[in-house]
Amino acid sequence: MAHTSFDLRNDNIMKKLFLVSLFCLLGSNAHAALNVFACEPEWAALTQELAGDKASIYSATNALQDPHRVEARPSLIAKARRAQLVVCTGAELEVAWLPVVLRESGNNAVQPGSAAYFEAASVVHMLEVPTRLDRGDGDVHAQGNPHIQTDPRNFLPIANALSQRLMQLDAANADEYRQRLAAFTQQWRSAIAKWERQAAPLKGIPVVVQHKGFPYLGDWLGLKEVATLEPKPGMEPGAAHLSQVLAALQQHPARMVLRAAYQDGRPSEWIVQRAHIAAVELPYTVGGSDGAKDLYSLFDDTIARLLVGIR
Repeated sequence: MAHTSFDLRNDNIMKKLFLVSLFCLLGSNAHAALNVFACEPEWAALTQELAGDKASIYSATNALQDPHRVEARPSLIAKARRAQLVVCTGAELEVAWLPVVLRESGNNAVQPGSAAYFEAASVVHMLEVPTRLDRGDGDVHAQGNPHIQTDPRNFLPIANALSQRLMQLDAANADEYRQRLAAFTQQWRSAIAKWERQAAPLKGIPVVVQHKGFPYLGDWLGLKEVATLEPKPGMEPGAAHLSQVLAALQQHPARMVLRAAYQDGRPSEWIVQRAHIAAVELPYTVGGSDGAKDLYSLFDDTIARLLVGIR
């Protein structure tokens, strides 16, 4: 009889443990973080600002990778398969790899055109929109230059649209997304005003760019782009073209050569040594330098490096 009583108590304990485990499991699922697949570090960082702990964010690329040329690895496909929201630049920046990743993922919820697919370029004013499309002109994007992340003003409409999408997909946390957007918008506007005060000496400064990746930065700060080292977008320059650029700089001198952290520095160094101007490597995105750890420090570091370049 005592043995039967012990079995009954043991059964009751096991049932209680099962119910507690089930409750915890259901509770964790009910409050599970939104699974976000970000194509570039800047969008991972922005989503983090807007979602906080309500999102689990994966960045498909890092700052030392060319976002045009990424391998559609099985690991990326696996991450996309589990994604509940995809956040990318768009404007054909990821055209060489993202369509393959999304197609192979089999995740119908995040395909282009769905609510869970977000392109940042769709809500900003695009620069350098081509008047003609010809593959002979190099890596030209039909919707305009996709390197929108170099102008902090672009993050305001993007943040607003992305927050709306987060609220749509995760209505239970809409109030928090709304509050975080308001806080980010206020802080970001203040930061832009600070950066513009700091960057005032840069207005009108003539620069050379290695790749056509800085029109938004130039538009924001008033930099004057006088030459490009690439003969065509995406095409590495040879000695003959670099010699032509050098000759042009004798007529229209520049103060510095700009390149992104992921780019080979040899073309810039070739010009720097012969034209006797500064070489400035910009982080370009979050993680592109030791100082660019988040969105705010990305632009802190960018402005600081440009100011050093004109000393």
